[in-house]
Amino acid sequence: MAIQIPAVADIGVSDAAFKAVFGQTPWIMLGSITAFLISQLLDVSLFHWIKLKTGNSYIWLRSTGSTVLSQAIDTLVVLYLGFVLPGVMNWSMFWKVAPTNYFLKLGIAVLLTPLIYILHAALRKFLKTSSD
Repeated sequence: MAIQIPAVADIGVSDAAFKAVFGQTPWIMLGSITAFLISQLLDVSLFHWIKLKTGNSYIWLRSTGSTVLSQAIDTLVVLYLGFVLPGVMNWSMFWKVAPTNYFLKLGIAVLLTPLIYILHAALRKFLKTSSD
């Protein structure tokens, strides 16, 4: 709605600049929500499948293994729907940006692995359980 109202003359921002920034918002929201739904469903399914194969061991494999694929899908979907589809980003730029976004997400997931073990142990202690 804000992009439908003309910019105030004394702020030094043109209507075109305002629309370039805020006109992208619906596409980014669509891309983010869609990517979140798809990647989370995939992540939970992969996490469960890995747990069925490994039992209660290898928490790191479940958490990181499911993230490897789900975050790749998340990255591709959000960039495509949020930027390529509306014409803000071309395919050349897409393939330059996607790996950086993906490896940043994956790096964070790997760095959080020790925290997952700490929280898992604390939760087991709090609930007084001996298994996962």
